[in-house]
Order: sequence, then C-alpha cells, then structure tokens
Amino acid sequence: MQVELRQAGSQQLLHRLTVESLAEVPHPGRWFVSDAGSFLVMQRSHRYQLRNGTYELATVALAVKAETKPADAHWWNGRWVIGDPSCRFNARTPLLRCAVVPEGPCERCSHHEPITP
Repeated sequence: MQVELRQAGSQQLLHRLTVESLAEVPHPGRWFVSDAGSFLVMQRSHRYQLRNGTYELATVALAVKAETKPADAHWWNGRWVIGDPSCRFNARTPLLRCAVVPEGPCERCSHHEPITP
C-alpha cells in the first residue's frame, strides 16, 4: 500500500513510501520516522480507487509537520503529550506543552501545579 507524506497546510508531496499493512500507518497525533525524516502526523486521509466494480484502498495521505519528537514527549492515556501531563496547565497534546510556558521546560516552571480531583 502506498503512503504519501504531504506538508500540512500546503499539501505539497514530501515523500512516498510503501507499507505492508494499514496497521503500519500512524494516526494523527503520533510521530512518524522514515528515511525522509521525522514528522508529526496532523491528519490522515484515505484515497480509494475503483477496481473491478469495487472500491479498494489505494493510498493513505498523511498531512505531516516536519518535527523531531521532543525529549519530554510521554505516552499518556493512549496518546502522545509533551511536558508533564499531571500539571494543571499542561495542554495534553503533542503540539503544545502548556498554556503558561508553551516553550517549556516543565521542570523549571514556577506555575507547575498538580491536578486536583
């Protein structure tokens, strides 16, 4: 199956690769590393082709942002987040660390406050 890596926003084709199964194609919010570089997947779309009277999955297009996975990225509740997800101000996304100090790091933040139930 063909996978196209496209620049998020402009949809410019960056790279094409082949994978064995659909399970190997990452979902949005995950990092993807290939020989073309390291990317954060922003959006995933499927393209179908009519063959012998039925539609078959032909290509998966990934809208990506060229980015290396930050050192403080954590797998939390089934998704990637950057920074400390136990802090009240953490955005809990792979795109933004927190509302107070988005550039980080969390360790030196004077606003760090644990989540209270």
